[in-house]
Amino acid sequence: MLPSSPVVIGVAVAVALLALFVLVRRLRGPSAEARESKRAHEAAQKRDAPVEIGETYEFGVTELTDHHSGDEVAVGKVEGFVVFTEDVPGGLEPGDVIRAKVLSFNEGRTSADATFVGRA
Repeated sequence: MLPSSPVVIGVAVAVALLALFVLVRRLRGPSAEARESKRAHEAAQKRDAPVEIGETYEFGVTELTDHHSGDEVAVGKVEGFVVFTEDVPGGLEPGDVIRAKVLSFNEGRTSADATFVGRA
């Protein structure tokens, strides 16, 4: 005979609803935001980079972040193309406009590494 106390029935219903929720989430797949991000990433891999190695570009800093090297880098975009700039001076803030020389492309050519040349 199965237990029929209200607590046991309530817990069983809660577990069943949780399992149903997880199942529905898995079947629905990624969110619209995740699908759009993937589409944009794939499109970026197919387009030609709007920057060239050895050239200097002027752009606004969108954020400062820690690079895998441990140093702080400035992140900005040239025609929507992400450029990570190292050797940035202290006091640099998002919104500042800088000049940077492109040194290399990252894997997939979806972004580039650059070195700080000066403030614009």
